Amino acid sequence: MTLLKNGEVAEDSWRNLANEDAISVEEAIIISLKRWQESRDEFPGRNGQLGIRLESNQKPDEISADIDRFDLIALNFPTLPDGRVFSYARILRERYGFQGELRATGKVIQDQLFFMHRCGFDSFELSAGEDIEKSIAALSSFSVAYQPAADDIEPAYKTRHDA
Repeated sequence: MTLLKNGEVAEDSWRNLANEDAISVEEAIIISLKRWQESRDEFPGRNGQLGIRLESNQKPDEISADIDRFDLIALNFPTLPDGRVFSYARILRERYGFQGELRATGKVIQDQLFFMHRCGFDSFELSAGEDIEKSIAALSSFSVAYQPAADDIEPAYKTRHDA
């Protein structure tokens, strides 16, 4: 698995924990929603960063009260046609104001990277077989957008009216 972050290949310092894995006090860990719901009291005394993994059928509303406790939220794309995660990314950024790392996992392909980034994702676990250079280029494949999004691209209608 190749991780892209801020438009380049990055070392992944996070460890994905299975529900039965021991919790490390120091390392950056990503846990499941189920693990968080069952043992949230185990996490306050940790020194390491805390991330949570949501599946496409787990809405951001389920963690909204705890959003400030997470340094990373990983959203899983189980299949290409499942677009719910795009909406979840925008909800996390715009409604809940999540400022940490928002990571796309699962079926992450270069054709969707630009749109994932527009929705608020800033790191991407590329699917096996994805070309790294083409994936990096895909993040900036369009210089103009027509609608506002969670990124900083100014929509074309605003640019046109400002000129």
